[in-house]
Amino acid sequence: MVWRRMHVPATFTLRQLHGVIQVAMGWEGIHLFQFHLRAIRCGSWEVAARSPDVTLESLCLRKGARFAYEYDLNIPWRHEVRLEERLELTPNRAYPFCADGSGACPPEDCGGPAGYLTQREARCSIDALNDLGVMAEIIEKAALEERRDDLDANIQSLFEEVVERTEERERWTGRPFSRRKVNSDLRQGRHLILMHQQH
Repeated sequence: MVWRRMHVPATFTLRQLHGVIQVAMGWEGIHLFQFHLRAIRCGSWEVAARSPDVTLESLCLRKGARFAYEYDLNIPWRHEVRLEERLELTPNRAYPFCADGSGACPPEDCGGPAGYLTQREARCSIDALNDLGVMAEIIEKAALEERRDDLDANIQSLFEEVVERTEERERWTGRPFSRRKVNSDLRQGRHLILMHQQH
C-alpha cells in the first residue's frame, strides 16, 4: 500500500492540494486530474469539472471526511484523501509538509495500478532470472579469461540487451519514498509549479 500523511493549511485550494499530492507521489503533473467531493467534481478544465480553486476550508469537511483524487484520467490513479485531524498551525513551520508515508512512488505512465503491479511482478519472472543468469555467465567468462575489453561482438551485444531489459524491469519498482526529498521539494515550492503543469 502506498500512502502519505501531509499537513496543509486550510487556506490551500484543491489545485494546490493537487500539486502537493504530485510532489508526495514523485510525479510530474503532466496528466489531467479531478477531485470527487460527494456529487461535485473539481479539476482540470479539460474534463469540464468545476474549478479546483476552492479552499479546503470552504468545503467544510469534518474530521474523518473522505474524498477521491484521480490523476491520469485515461488509466486513473485513484487516491482516497482523508481529513485525519484539524491542527493549529505551528509557528516557524513551513507548510505544506510531509509527516510520514510508506510505499514506493509508482512510475508515471505505467498503465495505472494494474500495469504497475504487472510490471512489478515481471521483475521476479523466469525471463528476469534467465537474464540475470546470462549476465552472470558473461561476467564470469570475462573475469576468468581476463578479456573484459575484448568480448566477442555477439556476446557483447547480448550482454547489452540483457542489461537493458534488466534496467527496464528495475524502473518498474518505482522510486523509493523519501520524506526528506518530499519536504525538500515542498520547501522549494515545487508543488506550486506542478499544480499547473498539465496545461
